[in-house]
Amino acid sequence: MAEKLWKKGYELDEQIEKFTVGEDYVLDMEIIEYDLKASKAHVEMLQKVGLLSGEETKKLLEALDELKKLVEKGDFTIKPEDEDSHTAIEKFLVKKLGAIGEKIHTARSRNDQVLVALRLYYREKLGKVEEEMERLQKAMKEFAENYGHIKFAGFTHTRKAMPTTFRMWTEAFIDALDDDLKLLKFVRNMVDQSPLGSGAGYGVPLDIDREYTAQKLGFTRVQKNPIYVQNSRGKFEYMILHALSQVSYDLNRLASDIIFFSMPDLGYLNLPKELCTGSSMMPHKLNPDPLELVRAYHHKLVSNAFFLVSISSNLISGYHRDLQLTKAPIFESFKVTLEILSVMRRVFEKMTVNVEKAEASINDEVMATQAAYELVKKGVPFREAYRRIAEDIMRRYRTPRS
Repeated sequence: MAEKLWKKGYELDEQIEKFTVGEDYVLDMEIIEYDLKASKAHVEMLQKVGLLSGEETKKLLEALDELKKLVEKGDFTIKPEDEDSHTAIEKFLVKKLGAIGEKIHTARSRNDQVLVALRLYYREKLGKVEEEMERLQKAMKEFAENYGHIKFAGFTHTRKAMPTTFRMWTEAFIDALDDDLKLLKFVRNMVDQSPLGSGAGYGVPLDIDREYTAQKLGFTRVQKNPIYVQNSRGKFEYMILHALSQVSYDLNRLASDIIFFSMPDLGYLNLPKELCTGSSMMPHKLNPDPLELVRAYHHKLVSNAFFLVSISSNLISGYHRDLQLTKAPIFESFKVTLEILSVMRRVFEKMTVNVEKAEASINDEVMATQAAYELVKKGVPFREAYRRIAEDIMRRYRTPRS
């Protein structure tokens, strides 16, 4: 068994070791670059407060840069016996620098170490989601510019209702994404607090400078209460997943509209064949599978959010190993969100409108409400106007067709 950071002179049961490590050694490759960045800031802070000499600091920073290059080249992996990125980093430093490497963990715990790496990761990924949303909105605005003037029959209860335009339809979802962007920015601001220096959840019995590391890492502020630092793990992740699920919610509705509007029997929208897949049995089929997957992935994000808020509820204050299981769903959710945003952007870049079918959908029934309001303009009370138009329409339904 490999040496642990928490070694206490006994051997851990092999089955228990595998069970408790789980997939952390794989998942932490996602955040090791952020762990290294935070470690550099921590080293510089230790020198600032007199806990490391200038020479020790120089050697540690050089070694951390060396490890960063190995990671970037794909020449470094975290082994199962390392447990996590934090152990792997420290073992690398100790092997290279001996006792100097052992000083890296002064004034920090793996608890605040993982939190600061995750916060840096969240901050960057939330920014990327915002950028991808803005790219999608740009493609949607271009679609509206090209086809926005075209009218078609809108629906309520999946029955034709009133006329609308592709500009109104497209801008409905652009506006929805605007609101989602506001929520994402709020969550990113909430996450933008440095947990480094809070230790295992009860502070560090040394005179350290948490403001310094927060500034070095680009955080807007320090998350001051060390107990809340630990209690916010799970809480902040749930906020992130809630915000991402709002994005997927709107993409789900948008995908459903496009699937419906592009049905050959309706045909408002044309999906080019390169965006569709085929049937293994039916030669004529062109299926909107990418849009169906966009629609389905929303439910994956909602289930991840539910799992995360459930697992972090009912815990007493402080760290619990339960929280280890919060990494995978949030990593997956960022990946899914970025992917479905990119897919929807591609759809809007290639999708066109069938002008003939869209405009042909507007018949006398679709114009019934407008006809009622034409009577209102002439002084007829709305309810009377409504009855007159309704009676006329019902009369047509009752008239047998020859």
